[in-house]
Amino acid sequence: MLSVYAAISMKKPSTPLGELDLIEQIRHDFATSNSAVKLGIGDDCAILRPPPGCEVLVTTDFTLEGRHFRRDSHPPESIGHRCLARGLSDLAAMGATPLAAFLSLALPSTMLTKSAGRAWTKGFFNGLRALAELHSVPLAGGDTSESPGGRSALILADIVLIGSAPKGKALRRSGASPGDALYVTGQLGGAAAELAIMLKRRRRPPTNKTTEDHPHMFPEPRLDVGEALQRRGLATACLDISDGLSTDLAHLCRASGVNAEIEQEALPIHPLAGKLDAPAALHTALHGGEDYELLFGAPSSIRMPTSLAGVPLTRIGILKARRTGHPLMTMLAPDGSRIELKPGGWEHFSRPVRTPKKPPR
Repeated sequence: MLSVYAAISMKKPSTPLGELDLIEQIRHDFATSNSAVKLGIGDDCAILRPPPGCEVLVTTDFTLEGRHFRRDSHPPESIGHRCLARGLSDLAAMGATPLAAFLSLALPSTMLTKSAGRAWTKGFFNGLRALAELHSVPLAGGDTSESPGGRSALILADIVLIGSAPKGKALRRSGASPGDALYVTGQLGGAAAELAIMLKRRRRPPTNKTTEDHPHMFPEPRLDVGEALQRRGLATACLDISDGLSTDLAHLCRASGVNAEIEQEALPIHPLAGKLDAPAALHTALHGGEDYELLFGAPSSIRMPTSLAGVPLTRIGILKARRTGHPLMTMLAPDGSRIELKPGGWEHFSRPVRTPKKPPR
């Protein structure tokens, strides 16, 4: 059957694609028989069936042109993929199973009246749909609108993800204790390194590569790992590394009331970041962000497997009791010295701190 988004690019440029046409195409292309969705796209509200004995988890994330992507640098398939991956990663961090997704999308009017714009829209939904099908996530509703601004209008997308977890079992940031070991999944710094390469080359990279080749363009949310951590009771606290290891570790420390020390030599550096000089590689691993790996604490007494769901796990440090006058986070350098680690990743409405300083003695 002909893809409905392929049909977008086949319409003549002089034939505008209206909102109702777009919604109808989305409804057909994302039709689902998922048992969690009793009623999907087509009515004023969707109706979901949460599994018995489970709580419902909800997360929402913006994807904004000029902030999270650039139309001249990012392929539309990557933008659609990343739009969904952001929300799925939040569910993964809490050990949740996805139930449904809701997408609100504002497009410039030219996206539906010109062939290039319709091709972009097709690519966006192809990227989103491919990741949704991989994780069996139905698109159950949302909204569409023309974005304001005329010729300078931007693309705005908001994704809402609904998930479920057994009552009282969802992973949180606040459950860690002094003495817990710190772990990360996968590798760090790859997303920031790839983005720097993309912006330097100033041309769109190919879209037919794997997630390992493109950690920024096609990040893989660690849903299977999060569910395994929750199901097996391995993690005391967990969150995803979306804003950078240093910033997200600070979130975990504050929520759990602990301090943290990480070992510089233990950090699993992504090969793309490893191509940089040593200071730059360390910087991207600590502060780069958008790796969408999981950072979690676990009792030191637990014998942690080296991998879960095929994803490597690396112990990078330990959590300590909170002590007044001591840094929230420190990093143990290869020479044995301890350096204060300050949050240096992404934070909206604030300029990140990049320069580490030695802790007070």
